[in-house]
Amino acid sequence: MEAESTSPWRFAQCFGDKGEVEDITEADIISTVEFDHTGDYLATGDKGGRVVLFERNEQKRGCEYKFYTEFQSHEPEFDYLKSLEIEEKINRIKWIKRQNAAHFLLSTNDKTIKLWKVFDKQIKMVAENNHSDGFQAGGQGPSGPPLRLPRMTTHDSITAAVPRKVYANAHAYHINSISVNSDGETYISADDLRINLWNLNISDQSFNIVDIKPVNMEELTEVITAAEFHPIHCNLFMYSSSKGTIKLADMRESALCDQHAKQFEEEEDPSQKSFFSEIISSISDVKFSRDGRYILSRDYLTLKIWDIAMENKPVKTINIHDHLRQKLCDLYENDCIFDKFECTFSGDGNQVLTGSYQNYFRIYDVNGDNDVVLQADKSAFKAKKIGGARGKAPGKKEGLQTENIDFAKKILHASWHPRENTIAIAATNNLFLYSTLS
Repeated sequence: MEAESTSPWRFAQCFGDKGEVEDITEADIISTVEFDHTGDYLATGDKGGRVVLFERNEQKRGCEYKFYTEFQSHEPEFDYLKSLEIEEKINRIKWIKRQNAAHFLLSTNDKTIKLWKVFDKQIKMVAENNHSDGFQAGGQGPSGPPLRLPRMTTHDSITAAVPRKVYANAHAYHINSISVNSDGETYISADDLRINLWNLNISDQSFNIVDIKPVNMEELTEVITAAEFHPIHCNLFMYSSSKGTIKLADMRESALCDQHAKQFEEEEDPSQKSFFSEIISSISDVKFSRDGRYILSRDYLTLKIWDIAMENKPVKTINIHDHLRQKLCDLYENDCIFDKFECTFSGDGNQVLTGSYQNYFRIYDVNGDNDVVLQADKSAFKAKKIGGARGKAPGKKEGLQTENIDFAKKILHASWHPRENTIAIAATNNLFLYSTLS
C-alpha cells in the first residue's frame, strides 16, 4: 500500500451537508453518480428522486465543479394492481452524447426510465409599450406620442429540465441498469430477469432481448445484476448474474440473445466453499474498459479484471476486504452481505476503483501492484485546512481493521472522469471529488 506522502491523490471538493451521520435524511442519500462523456458535467441521483447536475468551474485552476441545476426526476408511485409502492429512488443515470447546446440524460427508478433535456432558456419580457411612461392608450393624436412597437428584452437566463420521453410499463421487476449504445440511437435496460432494447426516440415499444425467467418460478436459480453495452461494437453487450457469471451476447446472432456468445466464469476453490459462497460470488457490477478489451467485475469480496478473449479465468483478482471473510455471519445478519458495490475503470484503463466500508475506497493499478486507499470523510476537510496530505491513506493496519467497522458508512457509488484522474465518490449524502491535479 502506498504511504501517505507518496499518493498523488488529493481531496478536491465536497458537496452536501457535512453534519453528523445520525442527522441524515433518507431522501438525501446519493444513489448514483455519473460523469458525462467530456467530464465537464457530473450528475448525481438520490433516494428522493432528485437529479443534481454540476459543471466544471473553468475560472478555477485544477479540478473544481460548481452547482449547475437540480430537478425532480421521479415521484413515489403506487401500483394498485400489485399493491406495491414504487420508490422514487434514482437507480441509474446515463448521459447521451451531446449533439447541440442542450444536455440529454436518461434516469431511472425501479420501473420507469425518463429522457431529460436540460438547457439554458432565455426569459424575455416586454420592455416598453404604449401603456408605459404615463401615457394612456387612446391618447394618440397630434399632441400624443406616436405608437410604439412593444420591445422584448432578455430579462434572465434559467436552466430548464423537461422530460422529453417517458419509457414506462416495460419491466415487471426492478430495473438495475441502463446502458446507452455506441450508435447513440438505442439503449438497454435490465431488470432481475429480462433485458429490453429501446430506441431513444420511441417510448411506447421495446424489444425483449434477454429473458431468463423460468416457466415455473420455483425453478429460478439466478437473477441478472447488471448489464452494459460494448463501448465500440454496437452489437455486443454483457450482463452479469447472481451466480457469479458474466455473459457476452451478440445481437447479430438472433433476436433473443439467451444463447450467449461467451461466458466468463471462474471455478470455485472447493476448499473455500461455505454457506455464504453463493451470496458473496454474486456480481454487483460490471464495466467494460474504454477500448472494450477488458471487463471489470465486482463481487462482495473481490474485484476481477477479465480479458475479453479469455473466458476461463480473470487476468487479475484483487481482494478488496478479505479481512471480512471471517465476519460473513455478522454481515449476513445485518444484511450488509447484500450491499451492491460498484466498480469503474479509469479513462485510460490503467487503474480501477471500487469502494469499501468505513468510507474507504481503493484505487488499483491494472498492470502493477500499486494500491491507494483513501477515505471520503471529514478527515479530508481537516487535512485540507492544515495543509497536510488531503486524501487520507491509511497504513496497512488501519485499512484492514476488522473491529469497530462502521458498516453504515460505505462507498457504493463512484465515477471516473473520462479524460483525467479525477473521481467522484458518493459517501451517503455527500459527494466527494478527488483528483491528482493540484
